[in-house]
Amino acid sequence: MTPELSTAGRHPRAGHVVLLSGLGLIAAAALWLVITGNSNIRYSADHEGTVPMWARWLPALVAIAVIRLVPRAPDPRWPDPPAPYREAVPLLCAAIAFAAIMPLLDGEPAYTLLKLALLLGVPAAVFVVVRRRPQWHPGPAPADAAHRFGPAVPVAVWLVLSYATPLAAPAGDWARGLPLVELVATILVVFAVNALLEEFFYRRWLQTRWESLLGRWPAIVLVSLLWAVWHVAIQGGVRPDIDLATVIVSHAVTGLFLGYLWSRYRRMWPPLVIHGALNAMPTLLTL
Repeated sequence: MTPELSTAGRHPRAGHVVLLSGLGLIAAAALWLVITGNSNIRYSADHEGTVPMWARWLPALVAIAVIRLVPRAPDPRWPDPPAPYREAVPLLCAAIAFAAIMPLLDGEPAYTLLKLALLLGVPAAVFVVVRRRPQWHPGPAPADAAHRFGPAVPVAVWLVLSYATPLAAPAGDWARGLPLVELVATILVVFAVNALLEEFFYRRWLQTRWESLLGRWPAIVLVSLLWAVWHVAIQGGVRPDIDLATVIVSHAVTGLFLGYLWSRYRRMWPPLVIHGALNAMPTLLTL
């Protein structure tokens, strides 16, 4: 057996099932919201404001198209020992448990404690255990110019569309009158607990390992859905079917963009910038 496999995946048939099922679920969620008259969706957990669902899709889809146009190096290749399973499976279980338990909790600090336990504690334990066995390494990020500087183009496109066009979400008002030090501290804490932790767990750790098993796009779709559904706990409140369809339509498509950014360039700063800007959008648009 060759020591390397491309991101075409060790299980292409399973990858095709995951890809088609995941995309079908996103399409079904969008159709259900249209049928039920709920195509305006919440864009923030901080208030009840809504925007048309296509306003959330367009920046992500346009940026994905731009990624395809930016030159890149060949796809990275992956080692093929059994080690990915020892990491991929428990991380997947942690993601599923997080999405399932979050709606059962009653706000903070339970949300943050659960996130730290499952999205940080579980990976730490897994990586410690795996170190005692032959390790699986995804390989370093390519050092060529396309991977170093290429992500800046789709990131800039997404930021312009999301912040400086009619697609921008309405500004929030909670930050008005807040002392500057408190405002900056809040943004930094939110960035660390949300953007930083989530991007490392969902994209760098979880998606990377499932890419080696299923292929690039099946893993991106799988992780995007897992990342989306836990938001029901903080952005729900209508009824279960509408809440689930809303977070899938809103967050899963953005997750496709975040996952593709990571998969294409293997640099953490692009998804971190997008995720941080997404969370801070209602606040920053107020300033």
